[in-house]
Amino acid sequence: MAYISRGCTRGVLLHSDQGSYFTSKNYRKRLKRYHMKHSMSRKGNCWDNAPIEHFFRSLKTEWMPKNGWSTPREAKHAVNNYICKYYNHHGPHQHNQGMAPDQKEMNL
Repeated sequence: MAYISRGCTRGVLLHSDQGSYFTSKNYRKRLKRYHMKHSMSRKGNCWDNAPIEHFFRSLKTEWMPKNGWSTPREAKHAVNNYICKYYNHHGPHQHNQGMAPDQKEMNL
């Protein structure tokens, strides 16, 4: 989504954990093709992943229905709306001086 929405991802930082998907050769090749920088948490250091853990906690407590979604398609649509319409545009972030990610990016 970052690649498509920006048209050019040169210099975009993508942070992940050390899961096998993120450390695979195919994944790293794709990031290189899109000119994205890969940041990975250090083994056993939960603080590296604190921002993304906060994101998922917010998603689960603020957006996800108590009994989950009815279908995978409904889940995909809801999560996409959360990320693209709420989190990036309206969700204030402590590390962005209280601004949403899109606001912070515009002010760079």
